[in-house]
Amino acid sequence: MDVLIKAGAERAEAHTAIQSLKGVYDPRRDLRVGDELQITLGPVLDIAVENVSDALNYELSSLRLPVTYDREVEVERAEDDDFIAREIELPLTTEFVRVSGAIDSSLFVNGRNAGIPISVLIELIRIYSFDVDFQRDIWNGDAFEVMFERQRNQDDVVVNNGDIHYAKLTLRGTALPFYQFETSKGTVDYFNEKGESVRKALMKTPLDGARLSSRFGNRKHPILGYTRLHAGVDFAAPTGTPIYAAGDGTVEMAKINGGYGKYIRIRHNGTYSTAYAHLNGYARGVNSGKRVRQGQVIGYVGSTGRSTGAHLHYEIHRDGKQINPLGLKLPSGEKLKGDRLAAFQSLRETVDARFASLAGPEQVAAGSEKQLTD
Repeated sequence: MDVLIKAGAERAEAHTAIQSLKGVYDPRRDLRVGDELQITLGPVLDIAVENVSDALNYELSSLRLPVTYDREVEVERAEDDDFIAREIELPLTTEFVRVSGAIDSSLFVNGRNAGIPISVLIELIRIYSFDVDFQRDIWNGDAFEVMFERQRNQDDVVVNNGDIHYAKLTLRGTALPFYQFETSKGTVDYFNEKGESVRKALMKTPLDGARLSSRFGNRKHPILGYTRLHAGVDFAAPTGTPIYAAGDGTVEMAKINGGYGKYIRIRHNGTYSTAYAHLNGYARGVNSGKRVRQGQVIGYVGSTGRSTGAHLHYEIHRDGKQINPLGLKLPSGEKLKGDRLAAFQSLRETVDARFASLAGPEQVAAGSEKQLTD
């Protein structure tokens, strides 16, 4: 309300305008630092005042507040001087973008250099994290291709980088293409050419852009000084890097656990559980008994407990015993059949044709325009 008053609105009308937002928009919850508000004041002539220059005043006419990249809330003055709030959909143009390149450093570095937005690159890494060990499987000369959608507003400004529709990694001559498709449960997932989901029960690497710094097996402990079993793998990453739940499950422990420091253990089923150690902190709401979904942020990389630097210590337990996460072989998820497989193969042909029409390392194809609706 203070913003409206500073812009020239009367306190009473500012209060009425804010009250009209109830059920549509909560400024205390939805308004973020840096958001731009559009405030319109309209002229009003007070006929009771003889001097025209003194008779001209301004009143709040309308207010626009951002909700998401494709939605705003508009507050307008009604004829009875009340205010009416409504959510409106913004007109956007969707286009498809193709980016490809060779890997001579890492997928993350070369992907960024090729122009893949951070959000798209993180999703690309997540898609392949079920099948690819980014420390051992990536070699100089490998290649990547990706086609994703993005949206522009009426001013031709990119306001959102959207879903990946197609991706392919070529690793030592072996191509791994994946396509976006809707599962039988109505959710979006990625499938290989045979219609097999990339998703597996557990992720090999439950964080993005990390460097494998210590493998499973016997090693000389960096702090204790003697050789002992290193019952997990360590991923070096900057403090605060998000850590994901490797699979669906229930949090069994989320607290300090001796030399492990801040620690989380998740039970996935009657056989498997995973553990995450040396965390800097826990994600909001993650505590014992909490159900979590695969890919959900559960905590952040740190160096608590017996640790010489920021990293994630990651363990997979099978029947209560630690096993090598990098050597774990798990069955794939959903396999499309019948009509669903036929629909997928048809979509594959459409996606392949669209991708082929975009020549060059980064090209754009127009999609559709979302029309303004009241």
